Amino acid sequence: MPTLLGRVGGGERRDAVRILLTNDDGIESPGLQALVDALGGDHEVWVVAPDRERSGTSHSITLHDAVRFRPVSERRFACGGTPADCVLFSVLGALPVKPELVVSGINLGPNLGTDIIYSATVAAARQAALMGLASVAVSVTSVRPPFHFDAAALFVARNAETIARTWKGDHFLNVNVPNQPGEVLPLTITHPSRRTYRDRLSSFVAPNKDSYHFLQSVPAEAEADPGSDWEAVSGGAISVSPIYLHPVNHVDYLAYEEVEFRLQ
Repeated sequence: MPTLLGRVGGGERRDAVRILLTNDDGIESPGLQALVDALGGDHEVWVVAPDRERSGTSHSITLHDAVRFRPVSERRFACGGTPADCVLFSVLGALPVKPELVVSGINLGPNLGTDIIYSATVAAARQAALMGLASVAVSVTSVRPPFHFDAAALFVARNAETIARTWKGDHFLNVNVPNQPGEVLPLTITHPSRRTYRDRLSSFVAPNKDSYHFLQSVPAEAEADPGSDWEAVSGGAISVSPIYLHPVNHVDYLAYEEVEFRLQ
């Protein structure tokens, strides 16, 4: 089992941080509201979230169309773009201020291991890091209610200033929190697990011979891997994975140096 490095608990007050909140479940998501409630008393919180669900859109950004920001309330906007757009356009000037920390979530469902390739929640945090901002993606590990947001929201609230201060560039944090009641959970620093997907199609052919295909997802499986995010949340601990922006696979890099590629 991974080493337990801390607990979510205590209540020492931190310095105020200007925080941009976003997500991929949409502006009305209860996970987003849980973060607003937890952070609003101590920090300057701005919200720019998609005007509809954008799950699974990964790091898609809008290049050739305008992106609408619709005011919902003070410092709260519904964005017509993707989660990555929410961050990109906000930081480039759609908001009158620049955040010190970007928090994406709380996602309704896990973003473990190779989920981060597909996740738009994670992409928003990645976009922030690419723009030189401390960022964290936060998810709870259930796709069905009841959702228990307390531990995830309080982890962010109690560590916002620490995360902003500790960040040195080239990474973001991917946090997964067991979906269980209570405010106090153990915490583990982890690495992403390897997930196996067994999705399948449900298809039919229309009278005009066009075919239609719907993706039917089933819960992903994960390999047993000591120190992984999957092991942590399976054991009831909060998983905190630093995700690097510029990965280097030294083993495969060296292997390809020996390959004689044909140039003609």
